Amino acid sequence: MNDKKKPGSMYTEALAESFPSEMSIMLGKTTLRYRKKQWAVEGKSTGLRYGDNPGQEAALYELAEGKPELGKCGYISPEDAIISNLNETDIVETGKTIGKSNLTDLDAAINILKYFDEPTAMVMKHNNPSGAASRNSIKEAYVAANMTDRIAAFGGVVVVNRAVGKATAEEISKNYVEVVAAPEFEKEAKDILMQKKNMRLITMPKLARLKDYREKRYIELKALMDGGIILQQSADNELEKEEITAAEAEYQGRAYRIMRQPTGEEIEDMLFAWKIVQGVISNSMVFVKGKTTVAIGTGEQDRVGATELAIVKAYKKAADRLCFERYGIALWQLQDKKKLAEIEKDVAATNAGLKGSVLASDGFLPFRDTIDVAAKQGVAAIIQPGGSTRDYQSIEACNEHGMTMVFTGKRVFRH
Repeated sequence: MNDKKKPGSMYTEALAESFPSEMSIMLGKTTLRYRKKQWAVEGKSTGLRYGDNPGQEAALYELAEGKPELGKCGYISPEDAIISNLNETDIVETGKTIGKSNLTDLDAAINILKYFDEPTAMVMKHNNPSGAASRNSIKEAYVAANMTDRIAAFGGVVVVNRAVGKATAEEISKNYVEVVAAPEFEKEAKDILMQKKNMRLITMPKLARLKDYREKRYIELKALMDGGIILQQSADNELEKEEITAAEAEYQGRAYRIMRQPTGEEIEDMLFAWKIVQGVISNSMVFVKGKTTVAIGTGEQDRVGATELAIVKAYKKAADRLCFERYGIALWQLQDKKKLAEIEKDVAATNAGLKGSVLASDGFLPFRDTIDVAAKQGVAAIIQPGGSTRDYQSIEACNEHGMTMVFTGKRVFRH
């Protein structure tokens, strides 16, 4: 009999890495010096558990010296760092140490959460939000975000912009969560969450003032397989209410304008949806209702395909949510045909929550097909960049369906 490890053990064991303790990058005449992060865990010095997968070495570096400058934009300085400067006192772990994917999920969440002032919860999975919601309390926000897609939330990363108290912790502990990040954890909340196996709690006080980071630009580097590097400025995706305009276009000398103006509630949902869609991997389409994501279509090659898949997800997740609320089990566990039929009927009555929702697109709509697909589900409003030569088609489609549409004048692709 050999000593082969159990299959699951590869996910919990930290992988030794051979990266240098320091790294320097020359950016023009500026030298940026980076220091590898190591934390003391149970008397041992450790870094990231592994990279994207077990067997891939990985290390986290924080900027120790130098100020990146590109153009006339201001960048995040070492003292303003929010993720790469985490210390032992910020992280509490049970079982597993922090891995690369945990940090990238955390980073993706912060790049969305920084646009929200109200109590907001993000549930992240593979660098995309599976659910997001804003409410009067962080507990309500988390419950709504989690139940948007209870299935995908399993094993996710939860990031909130308010302190986590006992009531919120009790809700979070009902699901399996990899990481919870918050500005603060009350003692009772920490005691509850630390009873979960392989839980990591990250205290990040700066999550309470993410507004300060909205205009801070940073440098993104993409390493290519041949050793090349693409360098770009981070996106500036903030959108004010005053910047959106009712959709209008001109084609062959004729003016096209949206007939129905959006209501105040629709505008609020459209702005919420825009904050979310800018943080979803493209092509992305996001349905929102009542400041809560209904469905998120991510990373599709065609825009109408992303819309159609999001709709399929909405029905599946809504049915699972109803089943769990009524019977305390997942939809796949329910064998009673009568109860299944009742759930399907109730989901259909609201088109899985899509009826009356708004739809956000990270890029312009080149054809009216997306509008027609959304209209069949009762979607009320569209927010999109505009700028297609066929904008008039989308405007015509919206007017035919009694929908409203606004343009933002900016594209928010994320690759």
